[in-house]
Amino acid sequence: MFEQVPTLSKSLSGALNRAGFEVMRVQEPVRLLSVLRAERPDLVLLGASTISAQRTLELATRIRQEAETIPIVLVVAESSEDLAIAALRAGVNEYIKTPFAVEDLVVRLNRPLGQRRTHCGQPDATLREEPMGRLVGDSASMREVRARLDKVAVTDSNILITGETGTGKELVAQQVHRQSRRSCRPLTTINCAAIPDTIFESELFGHERGAFTGAEKCQEGRLKGADGGTVFFDEIGDMSMYGQAKVLRMIESHEIQRLGKTFGIPVDVRIIAATNRNLEQMAEQGGFRKDLFFRLAVTTLHLPPLRERKEDLLTLVSYYIGYFNQRFGRSVRALSDEAMELLFTYDWPGNVRELRNLLEAIFVDLPASDGLEIAELPTQFRSRCAQLRRASPDERAQLMSALSATNWNKSKAASKLQWSRMTLYRKMARYNIQSR
Repeated sequence: MFEQVPTLSKSLSGALNRAGFEVMRVQEPVRLLSVLRAERPDLVLLGASTISAQRTLELATRIRQEAETIPIVLVVAESSEDLAIAALRAGVNEYIKTPFAVEDLVVRLNRPLGQRRTHCGQPDATLREEPMGRLVGDSASMREVRARLDKVAVTDSNILITGETGTGKELVAQQVHRQSRRSCRPLTTINCAAIPDTIFESELFGHERGAFTGAEKCQEGRLKGADGGTVFFDEIGDMSMYGQAKVLRMIESHEIQRLGKTFGIPVDVRIIAATNRNLEQMAEQGGFRKDLFFRLAVTTLHLPPLRERKEDLLTLVSYYIGYFNQRFGRSVRALSDEAMELLFTYDWPGNVRELRNLLEAIFVDLPASDGLEIAELPTQFRSRCAQLRRASPDERAQLMSALSATNWNKSKAASKLQWSRMTLYRKMARYNIQSR
């Protein structure tokens, strides 16, 4: 592996050596290209810390011209959607934002290396993990989520996870449990929308034999089965008022009472709840118990939608391609530039789950040829994107109106349109609207 990261200390090379990499440090771009032709490394690590990002991307483009299949990993000081698109066009496979832990860098280096080994017919164990099994992304918002997750996981406080459908709320609950002192005990997931009131108490708290017709034996209940561990109430905003009252009593008393039993049974569980709804607003309007809301929201974690962190698309796509290459026994190296640019224009209402499903569909529909390296998006997805663009012909007018009404204050205009600032800047670029 070649390392061309001028401002990073030599200790990084040592750390990478200890992680199993053979590292050659090259300071000058011209020498890097010369050595590249002679040595043909497995990977090139580029740094943009002391030279402009544009010059570094030009170097990446030249490396890609010299060696079409060698993975390129870029270290950046700032990440953005524009940089992600530019890096994609330059042929960069992965990029990571400083500062970073060496362990994170090792994971990011192994990812394209693993894809290359799979491409060459050599399976790689590092890619066996389902991508939804970890938080992928190096945007500022995802770095903040991971930092907050690390902080709250080691406590025993209740946690409320918020975010749209498909952002990975259950994944975060799993990671919190894995990092907690309760990790050796069960994590029990309860889908609040799937348990009717008629069986709610029996399902969660259990019942004694003969407690009701058909109760032929004693049942422990899911909360007691999680004793000492963590209970994850998924989509708790869909829980009935009846169920909310029962859960609130359990949280306050640390006891459950089985149907047919006259006394409480102690239970020690940590509560993690998740919702895609605004529980605080629901509580104010009477749709959710205020006392339960305050019990659940001791600490909160909010997962941003994918449309607000599109700079993570390059990393996510690379991650999924590596995973599905191994799962399907394929050798896809990347999506086409046109396909990737279309992904950046799409707003991803289904978030990361929708992206994952789209990429899986690509692999399912690929022709049998083992030599296919560049994949394209399904026709149905391209048609849907075209329909969405046709469905909003006045979007440019709406954007211009919001900018004019706010005297070209980008933050206020984004708020007026209920967009993120990143979405506003992206649409300004799409419609060729120049900043004032």
